[in-house]
Amino acid sequence: MTKTIPDSIELGFHYRSDAPLRMLLLLYRSDWQKLVLSLLFFVIKHSPEWIRPLIIANIIDLLTQPQHHSLFNLWLNGGILIFSIMQNLPTHYLHIWAMSHAIRQMELNLRSAIIVRLQQLSISYHNQSSTGAIQAKLLQDVDKIQQLSQSVFQFIPAALLTILIAIAVTAQRAPWFLLFFVATVPAAVLVIQGLRQPMHDRNHVFRKQVETMSAHLSEMIKLIPVTRAHGAEAVAIGQTRDRLDAVKQAGVRLDGINAVTNASTWIIFRMFSAICLLTSAYLAHQGQLQVSAGDVVLLTGYFDTLTQSTAQILAVLPQMTTGFEAIRSVGEVLECPDLEANQGKQPINQVVGRFHFEQVSFSYPSQPQPAIQGINLTVAEDETIALVGPSGAGKSTLVNLLLGFLRPTEGQIFLDGQDMNHLDLRTYRQFVSVVAQETILFEGTVRENILYGSQSVSETQLKQAICDAHAEEFIAQLSEGLNTRIGENGARLSGGQRQRLAIARALIRNPRILILDEATASLDAASESLIQAALTTLMRGRTTFVVAHRLSTIHRADRIVVLEKGCIKEVGNHHQLLQQDGLYAQLHALQVV
Repeated sequence: MTKTIPDSIELGFHYRSDAPLRMLLLLYRSDWQKLVLSLLFFVIKHSPEWIRPLIIANIIDLLTQPQHHSLFNLWLNGGILIFSIMQNLPTHYLHIWAMSHAIRQMELNLRSAIIVRLQQLSISYHNQSSTGAIQAKLLQDVDKIQQLSQSVFQFIPAALLTILIAIAVTAQRAPWFLLFFVATVPAAVLVIQGLRQPMHDRNHVFRKQVETMSAHLSEMIKLIPVTRAHGAEAVAIGQTRDRLDAVKQAGVRLDGINAVTNASTWIIFRMFSAICLLTSAYLAHQGQLQVSAGDVVLLTGYFDTLTQSTAQILAVLPQMTTGFEAIRSVGEVLECPDLEANQGKQPINQVVGRFHFEQVSFSYPSQPQPAIQGINLTVAEDETIALVGPSGAGKSTLVNLLLGFLRPTEGQIFLDGQDMNHLDLRTYRQFVSVVAQETILFEGTVRENILYGSQSVSETQLKQAICDAHAEEFIAQLSEGLNTRIGENGARLSGGQRQRLAIARALIRNPRILILDEATASLDAASESLIQAALTTLMRGRTTFVVAHRLSTIHRADRIVVLEKGCIKEVGNHHQLLQQDGLYAQLHALQVV
């Protein structure tokens, strides 16, 4: 029944979010060859951008000074240009292939590490964490790290290499013209960046409007039953149209500023390029600085390359900042110390079902008083124990201690004579089933939900579990029977039907320990009758703990443990406790009335 449970985070190194660049490099430590290969192919495939100005310059010089050049040089330069263009297809594919393999493997490793870590973190961590925030780390933050990877391993190296080649060729052909580049390229880039800032601001405003609209739409959809019940459709439609109109107005302003910015950027590029052209043409015309006619084309082309590459580097810097922040965000999961301590502890291959609580207390860090204190209780094999008491008495805390989600802050809990602090509780839980008030189902078929977490279950066993859970009749009435998809969290089923699926899921596991946590609290009388019949079958021959507010559901428990303010006040069966005329009798009298 037991299965191997991973202990590592599948990264092979200690994650440290305080060194994001180092973490980024380590995330690719097994794929460096692919990254280097990708960069090499990128350099080759991108080479026409560097070669073309040089080839055109050579050809123009050949035409303007034919006495110094042979026709062979014309065809040689032309052949090199055509070859450099044609090679782009295979080398671009190989560049993407190598980069994709490295990045996708990183995404797989990182997401797998987060998933494993989430399974290792304590239940208290999950109770205090937002599901949406965890999903954002798992999906959006990893995507941002992927985008950071492209910036660090592709865009920036390529832009820097382009700048170096342009400077090197210029230094060889017209070294004094580098002074013009030094004076004008930074100016052009700064002007362009200044023009783009309003566009970034408008983008931020537009994104906020879209996020606000998205949240409102989500809320509107959830409130449709309430809206319809109160006849407030017109109000809801009006409020939504106001949100949509705000998005429209923000979008129009964004489009306008984008139009002005893009046109201005184009003009600035062309103006500075025209200045470069006229300056180099003047020098060539005057025969100064040894600038030839071909050099005019070369210098103008490389000027455009320099400005565009520098602007590209500046454009990806904010994206890199976001990526480094995503590395820190992922670290909040991968570095969280709130782990359930199971590594190296004794695995469990068999459970009888005997428990002994010895002076067990538990205190939550945020609460001044212990949730439970001084619990002494022995539970025999196959005994049914009911836990009752007013709200805040400690019932849920005791159940979480039984499951190992919490560890006692004082005292010990023994399972079959072994201290649970020394056991791998993940293997213990494979012998446990929980049926709670809020049934947790997932978007899938009836069959998939019943068999969740169970291995090698025969069709006969499945049908028997369904029959024992009194779910056979309603499943047969579904459109596709066991293969019917039940919607998110079983939305297409009634509360009683969902609970019977949960009982079938528990039965299919054939647990030794059973925990029923308010399993019938939210059901009507007809559904409760069916559920109680199913639970009677489920409890047979198992050590069972029943948490209940409705005392009518626990009359047949072997013993009832009455809790108050974290302490055991009374222990006995139903009739014994009524005769004692204590807290249980008071709770029972309130419900009978």
